[in-house]
Amino acid sequence: MGTPVGPNRPTIDPDSEAWWTAIQNRTLMVNRCGSCGRNSLYVRPFCPHCWSEDVSLASASGRSRLYTWSVIRQNAAPFDADLPYIVAMVDLEEGPRLMTVVADCAVEQLCAGMELVLGFREDADGFVVPVFRPAT
Repeated sequence: MGTPVGPNRPTIDPDSEAWWTAIQNRTLMVNRCGSCGRNSLYVRPFCPHCWSEDVSLASASGRSRLYTWSVIRQNAAPFDADLPYIVAMVDLEEGPRLMTVVADCAVEQLCAGMELVLGFREDADGFVVPVFRPAT
């Protein structure tokens, strides 16, 4: 089992540690399979497509398209978030779908297929989280 890094942090386990380290260095990674050539997320020691264990992390471009989203206007979670905020699923150019936050975008501007680019939010304590912003 992994250890939570803080009250607002993901649980970082041995499989995800390298991914989160890359994020702290402002690099987005995907799992790339050496057997079938497909990419996946979340990071794990095997390919979910062909079950090969020949997987490694590869840099992602940071380009994506908005698949779906939800606007969070009220939050009972034990942390202070700027409300409202947009939780989204984005399709990375490399193939995998990633749950994230869309930043710097009015809700009214959102549309399925919208081009987004990777950005990073740094929390007050320095922890870095990937977010996506409109490409234009």
